Amino acid sequence: MATAAKPPTPPPGGPGDVFEVELSEAGSPDLGSRSSGSGSGGSGRSAAEYSGWVYHIGVNSIGHEYCHLRFLVIRGRTVAMYKRDPHDHPGLEPIRKGAVSHTLMVEELGRRRVNHGDVYVLRLYNRLDQTKKGEIACATPGEARKWIEAFEQAKQQADHDLMRGVSWNRLQNENEINLDGHRPRVRRYAQGLGKLVRIGKGPEMLLRQSSDLRSQERVNTNFGGDTGDAFEAHEWRYVRTFNGIRIFEDVANAKGGKGILLKSVGVVGANPDTVFEVVLNLDKHKRYEWDMLTADLELVETIDGYCDVVYGTYEPKYLNWWKGKKDFVFSRQWFRGQDGAYTILQTPVGRNKRPPKHGYDRTKINPSTWEIRRLNTSGSSPKCVVTLMLEISSSFWGRWKRRHSSNFDKSIPFALLSQVAGLREYFATNPALTSDLPSTVVKSKASEPLIIQSELEDSEPGDEFYDALARGESFEDEDSDDDDDATTPKAGKVKLKNVSWAIAGLALKKTKALVETSELVTNSSPVTVDPSDFHGTLRRAKSENDPNSWSAPGGEKFMIRGKTYLTDYAKVVGGDPLLKLIAVDWFKVDERFDSVALHPKSLVQSEAAKKIPFILVINLQVPAKPNYNLVMYYAAERPVNKDSLLGRFIDGTDTFRDARFKLIPSIVEGYWMVKRAVGTKACLLGKAVTCNYLRQDNFLEIDVDIGSSSVARSIIGLVLGYVTSIVVDLAILIEAKEEKELPEYILGTVRLNRVNPDSAISI
Repeated sequence: MATAAKPPTPPPGGPGDVFEVELSEAGSPDLGSRSSGSGSGGSGRSAAEYSGWVYHIGVNSIGHEYCHLRFLVIRGRTVAMYKRDPHDHPGLEPIRKGAVSHTLMVEELGRRRVNHGDVYVLRLYNRLDQTKKGEIACATPGEARKWIEAFEQAKQQADHDLMRGVSWNRLQNENEINLDGHRPRVRRYAQGLGKLVRIGKGPEMLLRQSSDLRSQERVNTNFGGDTGDAFEAHEWRYVRTFNGIRIFEDVANAKGGKGILLKSVGVVGANPDTVFEVVLNLDKHKRYEWDMLTADLELVETIDGYCDVVYGTYEPKYLNWWKGKKDFVFSRQWFRGQDGAYTILQTPVGRNKRPPKHGYDRTKINPSTWEIRRLNTSGSSPKCVVTLMLEISSSFWGRWKRRHSSNFDKSIPFALLSQVAGLREYFATNPALTSDLPSTVVKSKASEPLIIQSELEDSEPGDEFYDALARGESFEDEDSDDDDDATTPKAGKVKLKNVSWAIAGLALKKTKALVETSELVTNSSPVTVDPSDFHGTLRRAKSENDPNSWSAPGGEKFMIRGKTYLTDYAKVVGGDPLLKLIAVDWFKVDERFDSVALHPKSLVQSEAAKKIPFILVINLQVPAKPNYNLVMYYAAERPVNKDSLLGRFIDGTDTFRDARFKLIPSIVEGYWMVKRAVGTKACLLGKAVTCNYLRQDNFLEIDVDIGSSSVARSIIGLVLGYVTSIVVDLAILIEAKEEKELPEYILGTVRLNRVNPDSAISI
């Protein structure tokens, strides 16, 4: 049986840099920045350097699991792994090296227990050959996200070099050793790239000590309000203040709820990564300091990297409704959004997971959710908004509001809501946890070369980095001595989303006529597209409440980037979609179904469809048993302008498409916990899951493999459990990143009304 290796001791010396980024003089890690240095591969593009401590985990040649502390460096499209920090040891050769290809994929596997510590694992693989793979692990999910961004930058560099007409084999050879084989090639820091931004505290983070990673991601914050990109049905009313924490009640007449929703909201003086770690931590001695109810917890089962089951006990001292000892079991499911915000779902589970302990009575903890997101403030100290939301019996809440009972302060819901106040005080009295180290700028030392490319005994020419990771290292070797590209606004300028702002924003969005003028060829005769001429396997809704159907809502429920977004982050109400939704297919298949448009019976192959200037096919591949395909067909009545944003997206590279293809979800009706899990934030699908693109004739098909992401699989699994009772709206758009592309416009929308999985058609 394979045994896990004990996490190694960090290298000697004081705290080093967990994560460094070498920047151009403009201070941006964008590979497109101008640089006077020699870019990777001589392309003229500046090459940012990312470096820091990670765990390299895997199975070696004799079947034993290993977990080794390594220093990882990504420069341009070249990756190298060292036993020590090469910046502190000039001339040190890497133990592994390779090139990042444009087909590299990085998947978050979530939280994993390694010996006595938790780490966050990233899986690297080639999407064309998944036998080429490897895994690294980080101390926090925030740090893992930074490494994903680093590999994404390397992919963009590889894609740029391919666009220049340089063959991939040549690019790999350039990254290999000197062809004469006598001495390693040494690549110094490029001249003109004289700044290093150091983020983090040091390798001790990977041993589960206190860790902060300064977030460079921009988060739109409205002083504690919801910051989604779609309007929600909640209507929160302030009820009372407990220990300085505001308690709110949802007074909206939501149709999907089973009770009354309450939430407590507070500002905690720490970054979201640290608060998330504290909430998930099962160490009772730490939980005793902030949690009066669920402090005594133990792990029952780890479902995957994003879900576990815990068991807890409580001996009543303050909640006098409880006459005896109680125990409970609940599951925890967590996600990290692309904006750096965390969501944790907590739901009670059945007795079969853990029978009641002798002398204890089994009780249920109210279903609840945590939401943790950064609060942008003018001060240097990190802060985040922490929201705990839970469901409570409407009869119990009604009695308390009518003052027939005064025991709410001694109930389970109150104990849960008070956890926010406990967290706030816990961080206030532990300043070591709240520090968020500012970025410090230092000059790189040109006299200290960093060897990235050298001849290695265990690396052959042409190896890509995940090939090297997949090969286990021997014990002798291991035990030897050896958000957006927009400019961030000035601190303190947070735009209030009030009525006057919304009215003013109406003038900052394009009308459909203006969008058509810029995106379509308007001097051509339009083709009449009548949705009644096209029939998918899922029928069009006849009324608003028609179940198991689809409709095409307008864009007024969604918020998109306005004309001035790059300077003030102002978003505006969406307008009418540019493309017309003509049909929706709902299939079930045994295996993943790609290239739907090429199927002989596909709608795209019909004579009527061939007369349409352009069709966008969105194929959402839903992992389940069986698998499902939700296919949406959007039509343009005129040809697409080749020089427009849509035209560049249609005929662009996969890297460009991945960086721009965006979806905004909104659960209009349904169970509140599903709403919180799905959220309303825009998601760059190409960054979150694997997207494959098929461009032929008059169509572009986008196959969205939801099963390629552990996070997406977890969320879609929750949604499928309630799919027959939810109404979901989706908006599809191309993200605008340059001033000339603003304001954004909605490409297409769809409303799915209580879809029944049993109605899916077999293919």
